[in-house]
Amino acid sequence: MGPGQELLVVSRFRLLREIARGGMATVHEAEQIGSAGFTKRMALKIIHERFARHPEWRQLFIDEAKLSANLVHGNIVQIYQLGDHEGTLFIAMELIKGISLRTLINTHRARRLPMPPDVAAYCASRVCRALDFAHHFVDEGGHRLDIVHRDVSPGNVMLTWDGHVKLGDFGIAKARTMVDPSANRQVLLGKKHYMSPEQLMGSDLDARSDVFSMGVVLFELFALRSLFTEDETMAAFDEVVLGPSPDLSLRLPDADPGIQAMISDAIAKGPAERPSAALLGRRLDEWCAARGTPGSPERLQAHLAELFPETYRPSTRATGAVSTLPEGSTGPR
Repeated sequence: MGPGQELLVVSRFRLLREIARGGMATVHEAEQIGSAGFTKRMALKIIHERFARHPEWRQLFIDEAKLSANLVHGNIVQIYQLGDHEGTLFIAMELIKGISLRTLINTHRARRLPMPPDVAAYCASRVCRALDFAHHFVDEGGHRLDIVHRDVSPGNVMLTWDGHVKLGDFGIAKARTMVDPSANRQVLLGKKHYMSPEQLMGSDLDARSDVFSMGVVLFELFALRSLFTEDETMAAFDEVVLGPSPDLSLRLPDADPGIQAMISDAIAKGPAERPSAALLGRRLDEWCAARGTPGSPERLQAHLAELFPETYRPSTRATGAVSTLPEGSTGPR
């Protein structure tokens, strides 16, 4: 039994399998063990040993748990517990049975299948709901925390087999009341291809930075390719900050003009020119409704069942809910 497994058993968790491994932590599917045979499946995020020894990285991990623990919303991955066993930190959180939005995009791209517009818009609108909740969240005293996620990207959005969309990984998120985790650092925290101009410049951020990132994700959902592609930091700076705004009529010529306009507004250079997350989400829902294809968990569930028949494992199964795609669907054949 390895060190990680010993930790989880001592802490009343039994390690089952590794789900994902990132730069700062590893996520496992685990079983919480309670009295009288009680068990509950969760996901455990365990900080890597080399980061656990450094106070600043430990604080980032602790801040993630403390900041997101009270963000109880249907479109946000839930945090249950922060644990510390002999100096090793772990976060117990909601176990998501499904795939990431990154996997959905990559699968469509690999199979050369366009993303159904209603599925793309529905996924994006639900992330907008999660962001709006975080942006306006208030503490027990009624004080707004002005939380900024700062790492909105397809890899941090989970899709359950039952058709629900959940934003996770608030690891570098910041509230107004917190010390900036990227202050006094020589490296950028986040993914360069999704950063707003102000984030790349190291400026103070507010909710509108997340909206820019959401616009980049929305483009990728429809284009199945990245809007910004430069990997070197200075080249990315030139591309996003100094370069002209992408011409969506050229970069996304087959998309509905309404979608082009929404993306263009979200990725405006000036934060004041961007809509709020709530407004962007509402515009996406209204766009779907006007087309007669409103998004829903059932629609996303059906699409996932069609696209991933070998791994699709819903927690619920309504009669006929996933046997066929809705009439008029543009889903994969």
